[in-house]
Amino acid sequence: MAELTGIESKIFTARDFGLEKGQSLPVLELAYETYGTLAPGRDNAILVVHGYTSSHHAAGRNAPGKQGRGVAEGSAGWFDGLIGPAKAVDTNRYFVVSVNALGSAHGSTGPNCTDPRTGKPYGPTFPEITMHDIVKAEKLLVDSLGLPGLVAVIGPSMGGFQSFQWAASYPGFMKAIVPSVTAPRSPAGLDRLTTLQARLASDPNWNGGWYYENGDIARTLEELRFETLMNYGQNEILAETMPDPKAREAAIRGNAKAWAQIYDGHSMVVLRQAIGSFDITGDYAKLRNTKVLYVQSPSDKLFDIALSPGYVSDMRKAGIDITYVELPTDKGHMASHADAALWAPILGAFLKRLA
Repeated sequence: MAELTGIESKIFTARDFGLEKGQSLPVLELAYETYGTLAPGRDNAILVVHGYTSSHHAAGRNAPGKQGRGVAEGSAGWFDGLIGPAKAVDTNRYFVVSVNALGSAHGSTGPNCTDPRTGKPYGPTFPEITMHDIVKAEKLLVDSLGLPGLVAVIGPSMGGFQSFQWAASYPGFMKAIVPSVTAPRSPAGLDRLTTLQARLASDPNWNGGWYYENGDIARTLEELRFETLMNYGQNEILAETMPDPKAREAAIRGNAKAWAQIYDGHSMVVLRQAIGSFDITGDYAKLRNTKVLYVQSPSDKLFDIALSPGYVSDMRKAGIDITYVELPTDKGHMASHADAALWAPILGAFLKRLA
């Protein structure tokens, strides 16, 4: 199967971006990548949105030196099993836009970016944002590309939150959404914001949140990342090719160490705040003109699978056309990309029916 190569990370810029909580950003930047070709009628676009600490590098391999901030040169995108020529999201058919969320640390405006009013990183002064703000920023990018609508919005985890929010904020703008390993509201306790803040502040380099001026907090970030990867299912993923438990642990710790050199603690806080307040269960009526393919993992430790049938039932009662899929997987929260082959035919067929 042909691969996507020569991908370039790009930047969209806007000015004076107002936020839901009343503050504003003098400059808004969103990092993004595109795959495939926009049709003459501009009617073949799909938006891909990422999970909590992921990036906009969703598919293919970047051109040398053209990867976004924090993306390893030559690495395949995190949804590469689903996006590309002749894959479920067929780039011979669709024009795909993958965007880095507002508040993230992979090239979009976030706490590790320079505040033009002070000349210093925003750090702990970065304003509170919501899922509505994240999607509103993405809509500006989509509009700048001249897209009158979208075939679908697709994303796992926090990307699933964004997908649901897109359908609630811009009813009918997309034909469908494809949220996976997620829910239409933040599960109780998922935010754990005070615990995260206390953990970050325990780092000896914290410096009141101004660790940019005092080394960094990579050691604490590395510990957090290792725990997260273990909880998400990375151990089970590696077990298929790496039978030695000690070797798996070493590999996961290596992954965590590399990530900790790139990511930002304040981005974790800002996005966790947005996650913790997310809930569109009262807005189901706005989704009636949007088809939904909802994909869940029974082995996911973050989202209780027992709640999913209730969400699906409520959406159907609200008149939403929803297809619900549970993946037979042990890959936990990473299942929708780690076991992409399990649902790629379902996704491909779903998208073709939209046409």
